[in-house]
Amino acid sequence: MKQCILFSLTLSASLLLPFGSRADGYRNPVIPGFHPDPSVVAVGDDFYLVNSSFCYFPGVPLYHSKDLVNWQQTGHVLDRESQLNLKGASVWGGIYAPTIRYDNGRFYMITTNVSDKGNFLVHTTDPAKGWSDPVWLRQGGIDPSLYFEDGRCYMVSNPDNGIWLCEINPLSGEQLSESRHIWDGTGGRYPEAPHIYKKDGWYYLLIAEGGTEPGHSVTIARSRDIAGPYTANPANPILTHFNWAGQANPIQGTGHADLVQAPDGSWWLVCLGFRQQNGAHHLLGRETYLAPVRWDENAWPVVNGNGIISLDMDVPTLPLSPLPPKKQRDNFDSKTLGHEWVWLRNPVTGNYSYGKGSLKLKGTSAGPDSTTESPTMLLRRQEHINFTATTAVSLENPSAGSEAGLTVFASEPSHYDMFVTQKTDGSKTVALRYRLNELTHIEKELSLPHDCKKAILRVTASPTVYSFSASTDGGKSFQELGKMNTRYLSTETAGGFTGTFIGLYAVSPDNHGDGIFDYFDYIPKSE
Repeated sequence: MKQCILFSLTLSASLLLPFGSRADGYRNPVIPGFHPDPSVVAVGDDFYLVNSSFCYFPGVPLYHSKDLVNWQQTGHVLDRESQLNLKGASVWGGIYAPTIRYDNGRFYMITTNVSDKGNFLVHTTDPAKGWSDPVWLRQGGIDPSLYFEDGRCYMVSNPDNGIWLCEINPLSGEQLSESRHIWDGTGGRYPEAPHIYKKDGWYYLLIAEGGTEPGHSVTIARSRDIAGPYTANPANPILTHFNWAGQANPIQGTGHADLVQAPDGSWWLVCLGFRQQNGAHHLLGRETYLAPVRWDENAWPVVNGNGIISLDMDVPTLPLSPLPPKKQRDNFDSKTLGHEWVWLRNPVTGNYSYGKGSLKLKGTSAGPDSTTESPTMLLRRQEHINFTATTAVSLENPSAGSEAGLTVFASEPSHYDMFVTQKTDGSKTVALRYRLNELTHIEKELSLPHDCKKAILRVTASPTVYSFSASTDGGKSFQELGKMNTRYLSTETAGGFTGTFIGLYAVSPDNHGDGIFDYFDYIPKSE
């Protein structure tokens, strides 16, 4: 009996381990769900990582780690409108590819807002105390990066479909030298994501090529002079799954990488990739992966021995620092929202109320379909292929057509919604609707009993379907409303650069009618 109890406790503890930790190595991705274009910097024995955020606010999620495997989000770099203007931004717009660097006691984050004025950077001496307003930069292109040496700061980006270099003043934004073309890559399309490093007297220029699709790859060149000329590695690409060795790998689209040296002298690479499900489709967006790097006899970096990464990485790691399990229920009893929550574009903050044990969303005419306005909608990333999300929702002072509920959201024209709605005769129903570009359809509708004050809505995800169900008896029983195919929300079908989100929203045609949400559960299942 004691052995059974011990086994049960051991199993329970193992299920609570963070996604990224294993005793004999680690599990990829180290940051699951929509976390593309990772950039990492080491400051002492601390690591900091940022990702692209595109049309979502706040922008540029910021992570901290002690071991490169277990990452905890500490906030966002761009958390106020003066830093991040997303008005009118589509799912193709907003913030592209940030880079984080550290020099002489100051952190810098440089990125591109393609929906505003282009390239800019922000800085801080303490990420916990917030970042500066934008310092706008002259050199164009996307995916800008910084390199510091001997009191000088260099910027690289990719205007004119090539890699260009200039010197800047990072505090004022003044460009101190003319932009200079330094490399075009190896011939792959979309040379981008440039980063410069220095090792043993060589300047290394790391870039991505091939587009952020299955043909994505990482290539590298070097020079004795930062301004070039740069000579390509004969063994390029140093990372790709667009080959025989990688074609059957469950991870595809590997690319857009950044190198970092740990305090123990080891080298590591973070990159993006995506996990396919339901055929050649991916829904979670581009995720953050980790791989070890060694330097060969010719002083070129080698990623994971063969340029291929795996879900299960059986390699030596830094001493692991596991994190406590993430909270699975949000009761909305805090005066601040958790870092996992984001909005589509800049939110109208007055439409959101929380901190007293529930979330109140003010219904407006802007719904999940809106392509320019910010709907009253709170979203979090889908981080697991298999999960269950549940909420309890009621309508307060609704007018006819008001609705509030749960959405699985890929983009404005591609989402599944399950919601409580007010009918013209005063009755209420729970409905399941899909919006797939020009197609909008109510799959099923369930009448709410007159004595039912709230409905419990639930979505369960598998690799192939989202299953939607509702309870009108306080959770004693659930009735299925429908199963929706996951592939219609995939990047391959819906488009865009982001993954799927799970969200809560409220809509009212005449701005009368609010959604009240008692809680939100997000419970992952083993994968």
